[in-house]
Amino acid sequence: MSLVGLPTRAPRALDQRVILVSGAHGGLGSAAAVACARAGATVVLLGRKLPKLNRVYDAVAQAGAEPLLYPLDLEGATPDDYAELADRLHAELGHLDGVLHCAVEFKGLTPLEHTDPAAFARVMHVNLTAPWWLSQACLPLLRQAQDAALVFALDDLERVGQPYWGAYGIAQHGLAAMVGMLHAELASSSIRVSALQPGPMRTGLRSRAYADDNDLQAREATDYADACVTLLSSAGAAHRGQVWKVRA
Repeated sequence: MSLVGLPTRAPRALDQRVILVSGAHGGLGSAAAVACARAGATVVLLGRKLPKLNRVYDAVAQAGAEPLLYPLDLEGATPDDYAELADRLHAELGHLDGVLHCAVEFKGLTPLEHTDPAAFARVMHVNLTAPWWLSQACLPLLRQAQDAALVFALDDLERVGQPYWGAYGIAQHGLAAMVGMLHAELASSSIRVSALQPGPMRTGLRSRAYADDNDLQAREATDYADACVTLLSSAGAAHRGQVWKVRA
């Protein structure tokens, strides 16, 4: 039988790649997870709310790929929990090609002077310490990939550096510093480090900051999902070490 003339499927940007998405049931996380699946990736959904993770699971499955669920609360997870996650990914999937950090903790605008100390520590941990612990645990596995990506979703630093953004704003600036530092340290490795700074998005986080949001520039999180795919794919090499500011 001749195969001449039979159509061939064009390779997709994330074919054969395993992508871990933290905060996978959030606005950007869920949209990016679906987009990654459509781009050919095996997606691991990490988040603390299992019912919401299940809904994202269904959406990803409808995109044509069966994801894996990994319920984990970043607030209470220890470095050992992240090491166990990396071990399980290696045992069950054999490799890891990208991590997309989308998990956030933000309750609303509050003066620093009146912020509860425990709440301040919790926000700093979930938005800064936990992403690093997760990244650190995954680095050995990422190093085994020929082209790996470590991608952080980053808020508008100018905006969240204004009054009342509290621990969340401070953590975002720390995250940006960590991106630059990690890039410098991993520049000679196969691991690309970058960040995505999307424009205003209609998400739960934004609704907690603005009770009456009339910003006509605000877009749905799905409008930025393809940018996440780009940074996780080989095309992300063009943005290595950068904070990619995207406006839909």
